[in-house]
Amino acid sequence: MSFSRSITLCVALMAALGNLQVANSASLTPEETASGINAAITRGAEFAVDQLGKKDGFMGNPKVRIGLPESFLKAEKAARMLGFSKQTDELVEAMNRAAEAAVAQAKPVLVSAIKNMSFKDAKDILFGPQDAATQYFKRTTSNELANRFRPIVKNATAKVELVDKYNAFAGKAVQFGLLDAKDADLDSYVTTKAMDGLFMMIAEQEKTIRSDPIGTGSALLKRVFGATR
Repeated sequence: MSFSRSITLCVALMAALGNLQVANSASLTPEETASGINAAITRGAEFAVDQLGKKDGFMGNPKVRIGLPESFLKAEKAARMLGFSKQTDELVEAMNRAAEAAVAQAKPVLVSAIKNMSFKDAKDILFGPQDAATQYFKRTTSNELANRFRPIVKNATAKVELVDKYNAFAGKAVQFGLLDAKDADLDSYVTTKAMDGLFMMIAEQEKTIRSDPIGTGSALLKRVFGATR
């Protein structure tokens, strides 16, 4: 089943809302209105996955690029001074490549969340804040995304020799209160950062589509959402 078809239930729920303003446009059929909402919902999630789930999706994007935890910055500087710049760079690249590989597997999870969306969920998203859909995804998919992402991340980071040293140092740092426990395991840290990047990208697209549907360049979105502007 395609990503677009999988959100038919969500679209139907939204189109059924009597106070959906765009549905009152005489120039639009219910099917066109539903298709427009479908396209808007799909666009943000697909864009996020497609942009991040490829080479340099994380590594080449300053907004989501994953670096070592802040509390490791001093240790990183010391490592570079001792001639470990190459290994440190490899670790950072491995983290970002791992995130890229993991996010590429996110679409089925997002599809499942949309298929299970209730009438109340759809209404809350439609009339909620600019990141309402993003918050819904975050609430309903975080656990499954973490379960899917972590093995992929682990496989990618296992190729870097510094991972074991990172985890060993992190364990001691947590004991002395120098590092948050959530950052003590590299795979968990990268998994969390990968999810943060995904949700941030979805939120940016959701905000853009809500505030400027005409600017998306889609003729259908211009017709459906332009009618309310």
